[in-house]
Amino acid sequence: MKYCKRCVQPDTRPGIFFDKEGVCGACLYTDAVKHGINWEEREKELKEITEWAKSVKKGAYDCLVGVSGGKDSTFQALYARDKLGLHPLLVNCEPDGISEIGRYNIENLINLGFDTIRVRANPIVVRKLIKRDFYRYLNPVKITEYTLWASTFLMASAFKIPLVIHGENPALTLGARNTKLTSDGNALNACDMDTVSKSWKEYIGDGVREEDLFLFHYDKEELKRAGIKAIWLQYYAKEWSQSANYKFARAHGLKDRSDLGFNPNDIGSYVPYFQLDTDTLHHVNQMHKYVKFGFGQCTDHACYDIRDGIITRQKGIELVREYDGKCSEKYIRMFCDYVGVPMDEYWKVVNSFRGKMWEKDKIGGWKLNNPIWEQEGY
Repeated sequence: MKYCKRCVQPDTRPGIFFDKEGVCGACLYTDAVKHGINWEEREKELKEITEWAKSVKKGAYDCLVGVSGGKDSTFQALYARDKLGLHPLLVNCEPDGISEIGRYNIENLINLGFDTIRVRANPIVVRKLIKRDFYRYLNPVKITEYTLWASTFLMASAFKIPLVIHGENPALTLGARNTKLTSDGNALNACDMDTVSKSWKEYIGDGVREEDLFLFHYDKEELKRAGIKAIWLQYYAKEWSQSANYKFARAHGLKDRSDLGFNPNDIGSYVPYFQLDTDTLHHVNQMHKYVKFGFGQCTDHACYDIRDGIITRQKGIELVREYDGKCSEKYIRMFCDYVGVPMDEYWKVVNSFRGKMWEKDKIGGWKLNNPIWEQEGY
């Protein structure tokens, strides 16, 4: 594995690219944010979009914001209302098995003064498809992303709301080039991101009908014909960053795992404020990512903090070595119970996806071959 010379991003991330100096696309985008973007021009563009939305709205709401109640969606909702002067409708796509802290945070956001619609797909169908994605992709959260994106656009269409505001464009945040996502502010293309770009129709079968999947897809061309627009707020808001959004949301009542006395070894990261609305699926899936690609969520979080100047690259390497890929057995057992897979079968499936960066150690376990801490002499 090769790693970015500035952060700890590995070359095994799907779609990632590096320049000739060995700097990853996400770090290059961070450079552009700091030095290469005309923010006044983008602010003007955003103002024109919001004034357009106000002028063409056909009902009470001029924009719609998809929210979980976490740091980013709290920032989005309050930014839309208080800075842009919009009247938003919030849409919460509730995950199966929402965590208690996730339930608290969405209530906290609603109580800041918003009309909200909650959307939840049939849990029997969701569980069946999560299990299917576990076996096919070792990615049990894949199907949940279809509903996450589709719910906002479906509600915008149903309520004739002209503008949808999403948070960050993964193509920019992750620095991926091999993606259909454009690097502009157009979020109508959310259906083109790698995770959900494969047709939703692949899920039809084995007892799942097309009509069971209404909440899992949207028609981008139909939205265009209806005059509905969608933006990535990250593209327009200079204030946007993972750490800044957290501080903002925390000041407005957000709770995170630090309020529960969390153990970084349980979740494979030192950061307590990501993916708060679910525990089992997210943490297990991040461990799956570690198995497939040789990096987990601690790598992601360390990269964000290095780019924001919160930690040094050396500290990031130390944190990745300490926590990356770890997942409490209680979450693994909860996942196995949820999808009805025995533990021995679970590990058989997991190891069948293990990437080429792994090798057996002297006692028969698995170890990364030449990880970043060895390359850097730690």
